[in-house]
Amino acid sequence: MTEAGHDLNLTVITDAPRVAGSEVWLLDVLPRLRAHGQRATVYCSAAPALDRWAAQLTEQGVTVERWTDLLTLPEMTGDADLRVLQVWNPDTYRTLLPQLRAPRSVVLHDQLDYHYGWPLQGLYREIYRQTKAKFLPQAEQRLTVSRWGAAFLQQELRVSDVRAVPNGVDTNRFSPLPESAREKLRAELGFRRFTVLVPGRFAPEKNQLAAVWAARQASDLDFVFVGDMDSGGGRLAQQLARTQPNVQFWGRRWDMPDLYRAADVLLQPTLAENQSLVTLEALASGLPLVTTPIPAQRELVQDGQTGLLVPPQPALLARALRALAAHPEQARRYGAAAREWVLDHHSLDQTVGQVAQAFAEATQ
Repeated sequence: MTEAGHDLNLTVITDAPRVAGSEVWLLDVLPRLRAHGQRATVYCSAAPALDRWAAQLTEQGVTVERWTDLLTLPEMTGDADLRVLQVWNPDTYRTLLPQLRAPRSVVLHDQLDYHYGWPLQGLYREIYRQTKAKFLPQAEQRLTVSRWGAAFLQQELRVSDVRAVPNGVDTNRFSPLPESAREKLRAELGFRRFTVLVPGRFAPEKNQLAAVWAARQASDLDFVFVGDMDSGGGRLAQQLARTQPNVQFWGRRWDMPDLYRAADVLLQPTLAENQSLVTLEALASGLPLVTTPIPAQRELVQDGQTGLLVPPQPALLARALRALAAHPEQARRYGAAAREWVLDHHSLDQTVGQVAQAFAEATQ
């Protein structure tokens, strides 16, 4: 327990090899904890892929230490009031978690359930149960970023006392433009027809190939894919789309707020999420979604109000997208309702407040 009037000193340990949603969460949340009397020091690997991210944290006043050996961290972090762990590699739980001084909080961003159908879905659940879930009870606190995720961990994986701290986004950074400014931005980006934005890395669970096939069945719409293209799936997608003039691959982008503002709809045919920051960023930007009815997306997208929940079949995805293109006024209504919903339920200030409260309680 910290003394009254003293900041809570947090040690945040991540084994991330690169930047993904969990690292964006840290970048958004940690600097803002200072307003709640909490100061974080981040311990991340010396991998070059994290250099820019580490510099961004430093620029926002968060101390960053780079490690080369995880097992040096128990001694280095012993003086903190709370040790917060974000884990990619299951072996980190096995080797590091028992060595860390209590209290310890684990923040889970894992996608938890992959909707590939049986038996693959059941196999993944069992692998997760045996490689990650079984170590979670060693931590004094367990947090995850969605309500469905907390319920799944407790009911399906039998992990007790999991607390939901739902994701939030910066609704000033992710916000719509006035129509005149939006039209100017679209012209600068080369968006001339109804444009479908498809963000995300090319991994099986993101199901981007379904979007490529949907584009074949919606040749009157333009599809812009953004995200890492260096995987086998990315190379296959580019090969499949080489004769599709309505498909473009833009790779990793740092101007996502502008892309959300300029696009007409976001397509996310995902098969696995915990709570997608991409989804929330798009909704906050006033961009309607076409996405899949998996539990994570049902928690964020109201079918027929802020977007459309559609089974991940290319023909059905294409039909939904063409319906929105044919009725742009409906798409605009969805987008306006989406932003209002995020403002009410998923602002970054709301998330930071819940995280700060959880961390404070973990030290009491």
